[in-house]
Amino acid sequence: MWEPYKKSYKAYLQLEKSLSNNSVEAYLRDLEKLTQYLQTIKDLKTPAEINLKDLQQFVQSIAKLGINAASQARIISGLKSFFKYCLIENIITKDPSVLLEAPRLKRALPDILSFEEIEAIISKIDLSTPDGARNKAILETMYSCGLRVSETVNLKISCLYLDIDFVRITGKGDKERLVPIGRDAIKHIKIYKEHVRNHITVQKNFEDFLFLSKFGKSLSRVMIFYIIKDLAKKAGIIKNISPHTFRHSFATHLVEGGADLRAVQEMLGHESITTTEIYTHLDRDYLRETLQSFHPAFKK
Repeated sequence: MWEPYKKSYKAYLQLEKSLSNNSVEAYLRDLEKLTQYLQTIKDLKTPAEINLKDLQQFVQSIAKLGINAASQARIISGLKSFFKYCLIENIITKDPSVLLEAPRLKRALPDILSFEEIEAIISKIDLSTPDGARNKAILETMYSCGLRVSETVNLKISCLYLDIDFVRITGKGDKERLVPIGRDAIKHIKIYKEHVRNHITVQKNFEDFLFLSKFGKSLSRVMIFYIIKDLAKKAGIIKNISPHTFRHSFATHLVEGGADLRAVQEMLGHESITTTEIYTHLDRDYLRETLQSFHPAFKK
């Protein structure tokens, strides 16, 4: 019953909203959870028959399953997107999700690495191996440019403008942006390309991908996660670290250094400045030190 709606909604997300495949799949998974719930209670209503109470009971059911508040909020956001689409397409005449409330979220600050910790992690790379040279180029690039892990694994050789210290990044929703790249990252990309990548037999359709596995294909996001986790462990860093930690650290170090938020927003590829503003909520020690250093009332 719901398959035609899901199929047309998928086309809408891809063509009208220009979302990436990962984002489209995430939205469809949210919708799938709702239809699975309706099947479970043996009440498979059409989108036009669904009301606010149905959606509230669905949210209560996923909460009972132990799905955390952040995931609940994301699922609700996905459902709101679907019913907004249904309204646009005249599948429904009234949006049942308008008054559907998401759980209040505590905005947790992500773990941030200091510059010294990032240096310590990178220093644990074994540069005597081909993978080591590649991994050094990857981490230097991620930290230098503040890239998402998906942007890193999909970085193309044709998007490198190393002669002018820039790279062209394709971010969420296939939106492109030009980002400056540091000298160390450029140096290690060149070393990797000239001394490692040149000796890999590249598989068809992967010729333009910069970072390759030894099998000549692009790396997975999970592989980057494992590389960073392993290096952090070797460096003795016990924080909760993921590839995104490098991006958070890049942004935080810029803001701490006094960078303009709009410039940071542009480099990160954030659609809204409010997303970038999380980096102004820095840890208490940093805020206290700033006040003690610069505010007259705090100076001794």
